Amino acid sequence: MASVTLRSGKRVRRPSAWGAIGMSLTVMVACTARASDRPPDHPDISATPTVAPLVPRVVNANAFATQTPIRHVVFVVKENRTFDEMFGRFPGADGATTGMVGDRRVPLTPGTDGAMPFDLLHDEERALADWNHGRMDGFGYDAYARHWAYTQLWPDQIPNYWRWGQEFVLADRFFSSENGPSFPNHLYAIGAQSAGAGDNPKRDRANPFAMASGLPKSWGCDAPMWVHVRVTRRDGSSAWVPPCFDFETAGDLLTGAGVPWASYAATSSQLGYIWSGFDAIRHVRETPAWGEHVFPVDNLVGDIRRGDLPPMTWVTPRFELSEHPDFSMCHGENWTTQVVDAIMRSPMWRDTAIFLTWDDFGGFYDHVPPPPGMGMRVPLLVISPYARTGYVDHTTNEFSSVLRFVERNWGMPALTSRDSAADDLAEAFDFAQSPRPPDPLPLRTDCRGPIWTTPHRAG
Repeated sequence: MASVTLRSGKRVRRPSAWGAIGMSLTVMVACTARASDRPPDHPDISATPTVAPLVPRVVNANAFATQTPIRHVVFVVKENRTFDEMFGRFPGADGATTGMVGDRRVPLTPGTDGAMPFDLLHDEERALADWNHGRMDGFGYDAYARHWAYTQLWPDQIPNYWRWGQEFVLADRFFSSENGPSFPNHLYAIGAQSAGAGDNPKRDRANPFAMASGLPKSWGCDAPMWVHVRVTRRDGSSAWVPPCFDFETAGDLLTGAGVPWASYAATSSQLGYIWSGFDAIRHVRETPAWGEHVFPVDNLVGDIRRGDLPPMTWVTPRFELSEHPDFSMCHGENWTTQVVDAIMRSPMWRDTAIFLTWDDFGGFYDHVPPPPGMGMRVPLLVISPYARTGYVDHTTNEFSSVLRFVERNWGMPALTSRDSAADDLAEAFDFAQSPRPPDPLPLRTDCRGPIWTTPHRAG
């Protein structure tokens, strides 16, 4: 079992680092559909392209002025975990090893780093019931949830994540942006808003063709006409609309500033396409910008090794490697390790900040009530040669905080009131320190079961 002793000792808030520096219907396959284009199991699970080797336009990141030594930001968003489920036992962090089921306190029992039998419910309605007006006691709604929602991973079940928490920065007050599931939170990760969406898109169950067609799910502008998402307007009214919006994103800010960017995600024929956030942005999905900025995630590691990543990169994995609870945490951690190791072994390590988080709570217990307007707490790891060593960040943050860092780093305005008011995560860095050398970690060899399997549920 990995050591759990933090190396930095007492936590002391330091001054701001900024001051110190000055239309296809062939889409993602749903839980009941068969996945396509699955490669065979392979040790190098994220570096085997399954589609044409499209790559971003190669640029010199040093050509773009920044407010810090960071010239590359990589924002990786994985799936469905709370802070207590992953890091509740982490020394110095605000974690819990027990939870509330109604008025009864129960232990958080050991979880699995493999796949769970089924997903836990975690839609908007369920999230609000689990939150229960801040009492955080509604997660055990049936026998399955009373067991699995109250499980917790131990350090030896997530050894590399634990190691990065010890060696770099772990944030224990980082919250999802919306108290609900994936779709709205992935929109926040690119635009500091969800266009009023609080839940995942749904099929029209009254439409016989929609229910009998066998077509898979899409959560974007190429979704079939029977797929809609409920949005809440500013006046409090709501409506069901297609999951295709035209709000400004951080990608647009970067384009306006002349700074190249990319988004790596599953393709439309792979599990995980639903998390390709720019698919829901009309002026990206339905214009040449899609081919200029959105690339297959299977090509990510190879592109890192070739030095092809632009200054700003969003990353969402294929479903099988996302750590969605009905898939293996062990295989997912190995994929993340490959991505981080590839960056550490490349020249871009010397000026990169990796922000690694999970998109929503996934139905797992967490004991910290989210601030008004935010969702359940999720882990955030900040990995960089300029990240503080063994630092637990207690500052309240959310997905918009990462965008605020990006905006300030490249001298851009805020998108919305959310990122405008957000902390910029500067406390996670010490830009005056000597850049830390890379420290690639080995892949795990104890993962059980195949990588490429079909989930029981999706969402």
